[in-house]
Amino acid sequence: MYASNHSNKPEFILMGLTESKEIQLVLSVLFLMIYLVTVLGNIGMMLIIRLDTQLHTPMYFFLTHLSFLDLSYSTAITPKTLENLLTTNKSISYTDCFTQLYIFILLAATECFLLSSMAYDRYIAICNPLHYPVIMSSRCCLALLTASYVIGAVDSSVTVFSMLTIQFCKSNVIPHFYCDTSPLLSLSCSDTHVVEIIIFIFAGSTILGSFLTISASYVFILSAILKINSTSGKQKAFSTCASHLLGVAVFYSTLIFTYLKPSKSYSLGKDQVASVFYTIVIPMLNPLIYSLRNKEVKSAVVRLVKTRQVSTKLR
Repeated sequence: MYASNHSNKPEFILMGLTESKEIQLVLSVLFLMIYLVTVLGNIGMMLIIRLDTQLHTPMYFFLTHLSFLDLSYSTAITPKTLENLLTTNKSISYTDCFTQLYIFILLAATECFLLSSMAYDRYIAICNPLHYPVIMSSRCCLALLTASYVIGAVDSSVTVFSMLTIQFCKSNVIPHFYCDTSPLLSLSCSDTHVVEIIIFIFAGSTILGSFLTISASYVFILSAILKINSTSGKQKAFSTCASHLLGVAVFYSTLIFTYLKPSKSYSLGKDQVASVFYTIVIPMLNPLIYSLRNKEVKSAVVRLVKTRQVSTKLR
């Protein structure tokens, strides 16, 4: 369908990150190691939260789904990237290309609003602690999670279907290592002005809308923390937000750099570095950020290990 409607060529060719065989080998080893850590780290985080009942709270409910999203969109990008680096097969069908684009935008947009939900959770926990169990009920958490996925699906659907209206006849070589909007638009011989506006509006509303929600939450959180009299109280309150704040800073800095600018300013080198960071590196960093900087997760791991040891001795 895509071939007949968009080009006389049956597939795209992913140019990748480099043409140097030596660098490709180094990158393939590096990306494979990162992907393995990503899989182990995110699955491990989900299992720890699932197995330790003390972590069955709204914050860790959202963190479980954050790990799922990171694992999913890393899997949507990294295996194909590794195939391109390790083999001579750099082709990707039109169907697979747009499927990859749809899945990536869906998961990335959902993560934006999931991070907003996590910021709201921290805002209620610190600014309104007495009503926290009532406000952040299971129904509220489920509603926030569902809304995140629904908004992500709408964003992804509108973006991808708008991309399907343009013709790709300049070339079938994508100057990137995965299917993304800017590299694909650079191949079009159609007037992409309307499509670019649609993408910019939806990407901008997703990124800036969620980022402003997070920022507003942390303004109130910071104000509440500054009103705490004891130094230990301030440190404890801030420590509950530090991991999330660090994760937000890393994630949004690369997204804003990549997507909130005109497609004509697309720079192959700079944008590929940013893309590698948020598609391959950040999914690995998130479980490390939320575990190494989180005393509750560390305590949960210790409890699970002790429980396992006791269970082994009883056998």
